[in-house]
Amino acid sequence: MTSWLLALLLFGAALATPNFDRMQRLAAERYGARASETVGAWRAMMADAADLEEPARLERVNTFFNRRLAFEDDSVIWGQQDYWATPLETMGKGAGDCEDFSIAKYVTLRQLGVPAERLRLIYVRAQIGGPQSGISQAHMVLGYYATPDAEPLILDNLIGEVRPASRRSDLFPVFSFNSEGLWVGGASTSSADPTTRLSRWRDVLDRMRSEGLE
Repeated sequence: MTSWLLALLLFGAALATPNFDRMQRLAAERYGARASETVGAWRAMMADAADLEEPARLERVNTFFNRRLAFEDDSVIWGQQDYWATPLETMGKGAGDCEDFSIAKYVTLRQLGVPAERLRLIYVRAQIGGPQSGISQAHMVLGYYATPDAEPLILDNLIGEVRPASRRSDLFPVFSFNSEGLWVGGASTSSADPTTRLSRWRDVLDRMRSEGLE
């Protein structure tokens, strides 16, 4: 088994028995009272969302992070160009970039029982400046697939509502991944090719486990 696939499988196991008390304690110790309050609100939101149908869970989780967190570049938050933050780190700072929003939403929905096969973190090229613009930039969103061949619903930190992919003609998928595999472009089967991006995913896994998501 390749090392990146093993890391992805371990990620699924790492989400099995979270220690939310430890997370909230670490939030207070590392980031202060406001961060602890945010983690407490996150826990309360998940408790409220536990009995909702999956589409309603998507809306609740998307709204929570989009309203609670500010968008900021990694260079400002972490002093480096590309850093993938854990949900605790993102809530602790009260800010994140598109990867951080997407990871936090993915992890939260997994904790709420949404199967991994219904969720993918999707790297896209996002068109900016209108339909006639030729300008695009790298971006990450979270996709929800009710069935394997369903049109995905897109959770995006830049847009408040969850929208079907057909209403996001500004997004052009490059690759996607979850705790079970990685897909390049529009491929229907997972690819085992290693990428440099997955080293950051493994690093996020290690830090989440040390923070209580284990």
